[in-house]
This record gives sequence, C-alpha cells and structure tokens, in this order.
Amino acid sequence: MSHNTFGQLFRVTTWGESHGPAIGCIVDGVPPLLPLAEGDIQTLLDRRRPGTSRFVTQRRETDQVRILSGIHEGRTTGTPISLLIENVDQRSKDYSAIADTFRPGHADYTYQGKYGIRDPRGGGRASARETACRVAAGAVARKVLGANIVIRGALRQIGEHAVADANWDWDAVANNILHCPDSAMAPVWEAYLDAIRKDGSSVGAVVEVHASGVPVGWGAPVYGKLDADLAAAMMSINAVKGVEIGSGFGAARMRGEDAADEMLPGNDGPGFTGNHNGGVLGGISSGQDIVLRFAVKPTSSILIPRRSVDKNGVETEVVTKGRHDPCVGIRAVPVGEAMMACVLADHMLRHRAQTGQGG
Repeated sequence: MSHNTFGQLFRVTTWGESHGPAIGCIVDGVPPLLPLAEGDIQTLLDRRRPGTSRFVTQRRETDQVRILSGIHEGRTTGTPISLLIENVDQRSKDYSAIADTFRPGHADYTYQGKYGIRDPRGGGRASARETACRVAAGAVARKVLGANIVIRGALRQIGEHAVADANWDWDAVANNILHCPDSAMAPVWEAYLDAIRKDGSSVGAVVEVHASGVPVGWGAPVYGKLDADLAAAMMSINAVKGVEIGSGFGAARMRGEDAADEMLPGNDGPGFTGNHNGGVLGGISSGQDIVLRFAVKPTSSILIPRRSVDKNGVETEVVTKGRHDPCVGIRAVPVGEAMMACVLADHMLRHRAQTGQGG
C-alpha cells in the first residue's frame, strides 16, 4: 500500500491498523532545538481518544504516546521523530460474522477490489483509529509553528442543528463534551444524539477550524496553493465528504461587491472589512485568520439492517455490531486541528526555504 506519507518538508508517515498491536507515525523535517515532551502530545491525544463520553465509541483506549526517537534532553534533534501508540482494547470477534461481507458505506469493497485482501477487524488501515497518529503529528507541528499561531476547532453543526454566527463563543467549546461553541445548543445536541443512539443509527456533522497569527505569504500561486493543500488534508480524514474555505459554497449566492473583502490602510499593514476568502488569496495566506469547514458523513457502522453483498456476490443483510461513534464528527475536531497544523508547518518551512524569510 502506497501513499502513507503527506507533506513536503514537514513530512508525516503513519502506520498500523485498528486491531493490530500498535499504531504510530514518523515525523520528519522538524527543526532542531524545539522543546518537545510526551506530555505535549498526550494533551491533544486525550481530546480525540475514544471512551470519553456516551456520544463516542466505548472502545477503551488510553492512547498513551511514546517518543522513540528524535528527542534528546527534551529538545528535538532534527532527526526523524518516531511516535508509538499501543492498541489495548480490541474486540476482533465483533467483526467475525461480517468478515466476508461488504459493509455499506465502508471501504470494504474498494479495498478488496484494489488489493485482493483486506483486514476486516475494525476496518484495518481504513479505520478512524489511524487519526490518532495525525493528532500526535499535529502536536509536533504546533511546536514548529510556535505559540504565536493559534489553531482551534469546534463543531458547527450536528445533523440538522447548526450554531448561528451570532451565538459563536470560543470560550464555550471547552465547557462541553461536544466541542460546541454555543452553550445553549450543547444540550440540544445531547438530546438529539441520545435519540440517534437509541435508534441504533448515526448522524453527520460539520467541523470548523480557524488558525490565527499566520503571516502574509505562505503558499504558492499555482500547484502549491495553501487552500488546496488544506482542502486535500481535510479530505484525507476518514468520513469527510466536503471542504470549504471562507464563505465556501455560500460565495455562490453573493455579489462581487459583497465578497471582495475590501482593504483599508492601517498602522501594521492593510486591514480587511471581511474574510469571505478565509485568509487565503491566490493560494497565499493574507494575514487574516484562516477559516475552513469540513462535512463528516454519518458513521457507516449502525445497528439498522442494510442490504449488501458478500465477497461471492450473494445478496445479504448487514448489521454492524461493536462499539461505534453515533457522530464521528465529535472526535474529528482535534483531527481537523492537527491537519491544519501539519499543513501550516509544512508551508512555513517551504516559505522559509524559498524566500529565506523566517516563519
């Protein structure tokens, strides 16, 4: 299997399967002398790990990270950083009844068609378990970016219930288990998800991620566009089916004079009257906040019977037992933040290499 690495100068390679002994990643291109400890990574992994509430999978993984290389006396050495996370709570027997059946909405059929073999235990390499590696790599990327660049994410929408711009409060995100930026909407989402769980079903979500403090100039105008790389990174996350930057698809309903983000003079450079372009102009960062959203489909593993076929082409019915997220978008918030951090760290190093300017 190819294509397990992303990034150009800040490069991340992930490895491992959902029900294997461990998962992990190798992070290459990290500058030397940056402070980094396991605790820096663990804090972010704890936000993604399963079993933290009734609204996520009840798989009990501690997601304890170990740094195997690339660190000496608490600082990066400039050599590859290897990170290991052991799997401790697999239930492979949950998948024995459907080992020869293609689950609707999953990658079972396409994996089998491409490789002629697949690991049915929890989806193997296609499992969202792989995203723990991304969160770990994202913690390293934040060290590369430095404290002046702040990345934060929240859930914009669960199912049919969305947070309005007027009610958006970043301080509220840490005060509820759903990463909700509206304290009044959080209990609505909880009741809604309880009903979804009771039905044995799942629901989709929209995640929003912001990055502030990004200077002007990161990205390249044609095939190295910052927003193109961000979109590709978000689309690589399991279950993501759409990405938009700034006003995104909403721009199709706007007039030119409204979408133009007028510029005004200021003491520290030009200011903008809006940010419909999401902090990127011509593929290059504008100095404004980078704003993106991505849509996550409902978890495909549900208890409601769905029609399918087995590997012999015989019609069958599938009920996916086991422990699954009623809304995978909840745990996708720290994953989206991590991918934003990795892309920005890569572009910071690429900008420095091309122009000689610091990040």
